[in-house]
Order: sequence, then C-alpha cells, then structure tokens
Amino acid sequence: MHEPQWLTWARELQAHAQNGLAYSRDPYDLERFRSIRRIAVEIMAAYSGADLTSLAGLFDGEAGYATPKVDVRAAVFQDDAILMVREKTDGAWSLPGGWADVGESPGEMAAREVFEESGYRVRPARLLAVYDRNRHAHPPIPYYVYKLVFQCDLIGGAPAESMETDGIGFFKEDALPELSLTRVVPEQIRRIFEHYRHPDLPADFD
Repeated sequence: MHEPQWLTWARELQAHAQNGLAYSRDPYDLERFRSIRRIAVEIMAAYSGADLTSLAGLFDGEAGYATPKVDVRAAVFQDDAILMVREKTDGAWSLPGGWADVGESPGEMAAREVFEESGYRVRPARLLAVYDRNRHAHPPIPYYVYKLVFQCDLIGGAPAESMETDGIGFFKEDALPELSLTRVVPEQIRRIFEHYRHPDLPADFD
C-alpha cells in the first residue's frame, strides 16, 4: 500500500513546525511555525476527510523535538503457531503490543502488553525486527512510526480478554486470521515465522 505524497508532505511540515516551536524564541518566528502547523493540519483534513478540529488537537499536543513514535509488538509461539489477539476497534487480529511508554524498556513493554491483551505471561528472548512503518504495506496514519518486534518465550498464564481485545488464539502460518493491517501486515508475519524456524537469523531492520 503506497503512502500518498500529500501525507508525506503534511507530516514533514508538521515535524518542521513542531521543531521550530520547540526551539524558537522570536514571537514572529513562533507565529510562522504555528501557521505551518495549521497548513499541515488543513492538508491532512482536506485529503483524508478527518475532522479539522480533531486533527489540530492531535498535533497541538505534540511538543519538543519531533521524533518517530515507537510501536512494540511481541511474537509468542506455541506448537509452531503464533499468538494473536483480536482488536475490538476493527475486529481483526494482531500481534499483542502498542505504543511504547516512557519509563519502560522495550522488552518490558512487550511482556506487559502480552499479559494485558492476552492473559499470557512471557519473557522477552530476542529482538526480531526494527521496521519503518512507512516502508511496509500499512494503511497511512498521521504519525511517523518505528515498529519493534520481540520474540518472547511463553512462561505461564491463561487466555483472558481485555478492554482492547475480545479474542485470543494461536495460529499456524498457513491458517492466519484476518489481520489488523494498521498494526501488522502479512509480510511481517511471514518473516517472523522465518525467524522462528531459523533462530540464528540476525534482526531485520529497514
């Protein structure tokens, strides 16, 4: 899925505006950067059909130097099948995970997300991949995102639904459910199975 050029431009304008607002002191420069941010929001609203006020609020909450957001996902295997959870937001399936939190290491984050979304307890074992979300077939979103995927060892727990998930299951590579493409895409799942079959493979990165 190719990302539209207008989204790339709007996202870069937003990042430049955010950086300018973070470091500029001159009131005239600050007003110029606010104008650039408004233009970025208007571009996104015009082409995406999203609500202008909601988008403005989304980016007004971003402060400091603009950096990619980090999405952490966990790959957990049992009997050659991978753990997946069904997302309530779209009814499709994903690897357990979510946005990284401040004050928590990526490995800790992966283990916590697995427990919260599936009920299983795991131990992070190795890093499988660092993906640039834009270079994979995800639907476009306003943010620039890096995705970290950890293989985790299953150590206990039992399946339990959560506020965000309403299904938990282990799936073979040739019997995957409908995927939540904003979170994970088929090529990534195929590659994760390759890592599972070949533990000596180095971590992937874009």
